Amino acid sequence: MPELEISRWPQAQPLESRTVAEVWARDGFSCDLWVDRPGQQGLDFVHQTDERAVVKEGTLEFEVEGARAMLGPGDEVFIPAGSRHSVWNRGSSTARWFYGYRHG
Repeated sequence: MPELEISRWPQAQPLESRTVAEVWARDGFSCDLWVDRPGQQGLDFVHQTDERAVVKEGTLEFEVEGARAMLGPGDEVFIPAGSRHSVWNRGSSTARWFYGYRHG
């Protein structure tokens, strides 16, 4: 199975709601916080716009079009428009992560 490409949140930038929203807005993305309890999953989403997500705390597994990766705090993933994707909280604690959609 292919591995999902992830990037890292810049350590010079606080991983807080206001900062993420400001950085993402420069690229035309919204920003909201999602909270997943241990074992929670969201399966087979497809959106008609690009999405991005960055983990604030916890351990999440993302799958995008069959490519998978485990993400921890500071790991960021880009999900292209039209891509089938799923997310699982694989940790034993609550996971919090920011997500956003490209405007327009």
